[in-house]
Amino acid sequence: MLAGDPNKPILGTRVRPIKCASMSKNQLDTKSQAWSALFSEPMSELVKRYTASVFFDKRLWQADITGSLAHADMLQAQGIIGQDDHASIQKGMAQIWAEIESGQFDWKLDLEDVHLNIEARLTQLVGDAGKRLHTGRSRNDQVATDVRLWLRGEMDLIIDLLEDLQTSLVEVAEKNIDVIMPGFTHLQVAQPVSFAHHLLAYVEMFARDAERLHDARRRTNRLPLGSAALAGTTYPLDRERVARTLGMVDAHGQPQVCQNSLDGVSDRDFAIEFTAAAALCMVHISRMSEELILWMSQNFSFIKIADRFTTGSSIMPQKKNPDVPELARGKTGRVVGHLMGLITLMKGQPLAYNKDNQEDKEPLFDTVDTLKDTLRIFSEMVGGQFNPATGVKEGGITVNAQAMEDAAKKGYATATDLADYLVKKGLPFRDAHETVAHAVKAATSHNCDLSELPLNVLQGFHASIEKDVYDCLSLHGSLHARNTLGGTAPAQVRSQIERHHKRLA
Repeated sequence: MLAGDPNKPILGTRVRPIKCASMSKNQLDTKSQAWSALFSEPMSELVKRYTASVFFDKRLWQADITGSLAHADMLQAQGIIGQDDHASIQKGMAQIWAEIESGQFDWKLDLEDVHLNIEARLTQLVGDAGKRLHTGRSRNDQVATDVRLWLRGEMDLIIDLLEDLQTSLVEVAEKNIDVIMPGFTHLQVAQPVSFAHHLLAYVEMFARDAERLHDARRRTNRLPLGSAALAGTTYPLDRERVARTLGMVDAHGQPQVCQNSLDGVSDRDFAIEFTAAAALCMVHISRMSEELILWMSQNFSFIKIADRFTTGSSIMPQKKNPDVPELARGKTGRVVGHLMGLITLMKGQPLAYNKDNQEDKEPLFDTVDTLKDTLRIFSEMVGGQFNPATGVKEGGITVNAQAMEDAAKKGYATATDLADYLVKKGLPFRDAHETVAHAVKAATSHNCDLSELPLNVLQGFHASIEKDVYDCLSLHGSLHARNTLGGTAPAQVRSQIERHHKRLA
């Protein structure tokens, strides 16, 4: 019943508060911490604010309730709590779920975090049954479980968003297979490529990002619950049952449980691994952003971006600024910074759990939010927005094919094709390279393209050059000649688009 999606209610109906026969003042006093009996003075208000996490970790509430229900189910099955307590916990949690979902839940700073807030409210509702829920677990293994459950769901969403972005890129590529643009190295015109081929390079990057997240998800989807504080517990827990209930299983349905209690409560590798994958994904976004910014500028004029993704200038009325890709380029530094912060957070910690680990959540949460928002907006910015009235996507990137082709003619982009032509005539490549360099120098002095040099001039560089040389010197000839797997020839690009369509279907 709990397997698979931790973001959906496990219990279906809202229930009334459960009345308890007797409840002491201490049970209802939410200003006394769960651990405070040992202490002789209350926590300083400054310390309370400094150490509390409830106002950012409350987003874990669904995972916390889901994990608690699975734990309670196991406790009852193992005979550790009774059926009545189990039923009370289920009903109480259903009400808490409804209260939080409707915005009626009263989050209290005095209760430090999401876990104690929910536990205190449960105890208010169901009395001693709520107190028994924490049997055999600690906040240490509880929070580790909550973060894993939450992150698992977020990773699934991000993988879907990556597929959406890839689909948008493939759709634009399919419309521009025969559009020629200059390919660059060192930002200098190098060789002509298909604009579609260029876009598909980013599809490959984002496909690898999705692969990394799928792989990281396997290691995230392991259960620490039952490790207790650090050493395990004396209660006869069935941890594998909890793992199965929570969907923490491998591809064969076998439960995945953290095998060492010390590691189970202190491991944050999964968070670092996710953030590393997210940082690399944002680097790919940033690289694409840089090209969109260049292509949109008047010096290139290769593309236009729909107005809803641009802004104007407060002083220059002619301006359309590519704010979305610029901001994404900037937000990449933010996510990379979070990765460095998490690695630094963990590097000096002894086993097992330490309060330092409270600092893992805000960078992790912000990384998830930043990546999700960026992928959503880029998918629409590239591919357009679906119009229900027309049944098609509208807007997105508009391509200036003529500007791209004109730019490809400016940098002697077919010089390598002339060298290859001479090699096929029997000239060693290094000699062909030097010969073409002289031809380029001549074309530069005449302020023309290689394809515009008269045949007799070209033959002056090497006698084997014949009239058919002009086929390879044309942009289209150059493009079609690169008909090898992974090449830019339209036939290869069509094949790659078909492969991506099947993969993303």
